[in-house]
Amino acid sequence: MPYSADTWPIAVALLQFSSVARDGTKAQDATPDRWAAAFHQVARAGFRSVDLTDVWVRAADLLPARLSAFAEAARSEGLSTPAISLIRRSVLHASRGDENLDYSHRAIDAAASIGAGVVSVGLHQELTAEQKEQLWFWTVTGHQDPVGDPDMWARAVTRLRELGRHAQEVGVLLSLEMYEDTYLGTADSAVHLVEDIGLDSVGLNPDTGNLLRLHRAIDDWRDVLERTLPYANYWHVKNYQRDEDRSSGRYTAVPSTLEGGVISYREALDIALSCGFQGVICCEQYGGDGLSVSGTNQRYLRSVLPETNDYVVPQSRRLQRAPDRADLVRSEPQQHLS
Repeated sequence: MPYSADTWPIAVALLQFSSVARDGTKAQDATPDRWAAAFHQVARAGFRSVDLTDVWVRAADLLPARLSAFAEAARSEGLSTPAISLIRRSVLHASRGDENLDYSHRAIDAAASIGAGVVSVGLHQELTAEQKEQLWFWTVTGHQDPVGDPDMWARAVTRLRELGRHAQEVGVLLSLEMYEDTYLGTADSAVHLVEDIGLDSVGLNPDTGNLLRLHRAIDDWRDVLERTLPYANYWHVKNYQRDEDRSSGRYTAVPSTLEGGVISYREALDIALSCGFQGVICCEQYGGDGLSVSGTNQRYLRSVLPETNDYVVPQSRRLQRAPDRADLVRSEPQQHLS
């Protein structure tokens, strides 16, 4: 049954939560009551769902009992956990590609264990030293996947297909996050990658905000979404105010609310619905009180999503909603080798 404005699963990322508390306690090692305190803030911001973003706690690295306690801490605050996003864990990393691949497999098993239907991964890598010195890291060019390298492209296809097959085995969707200067950095390249992988369990996370914020010429956001949303099975949403002076080559961008930025999410959602998108939406925000801004963004999204669920959902090219968890027959987690 199609979602309505009230029932659409809208989660929030945990980018504003530090991996180390002010008293030096690592979130990874925290007690469940401290996890619950953070989730309480998420619930107070108006959310019913949360993306277990791994910059705060790495669900993939929690032992089974701790993982269960982590998920229960979210549930105790009335939150569902529909997704886990892995940040800067590229399987193409020159020295840690194998490690990141293994970590991604563990994340898929963790998602299946706690009933999260989506694992979002990307090909973006760690910030460079120069990027870390900036107020906004995207003002400096970071890692770039090699253009025109057939061996590296094949490696991306092979490794992401391996993850996609694992995800399919345990009833989870794998979503590939768009990010500049990677093989997921343009609409055409991202679609090409998904089509080369060739699994219904693998789709796109068309995080167009990652491209909009660049201080250089960019593709039109409408064109990007028209091309990628038919393949989307998860969606990070954020927005930026942007100014361009093409005659001098000057471009600037700063974070904004969804309502106040360059992307019209009213129009973007129309495109998504026309493509049959029925996936989880996740609000992300950089700078300031990002959690509160994300809460504002959720209210805006619900104000422009369909009020009822009596609309027709076009047939999509990709599986966009995870299977009903009750219908899954899960096998024991397997060892997946690169």
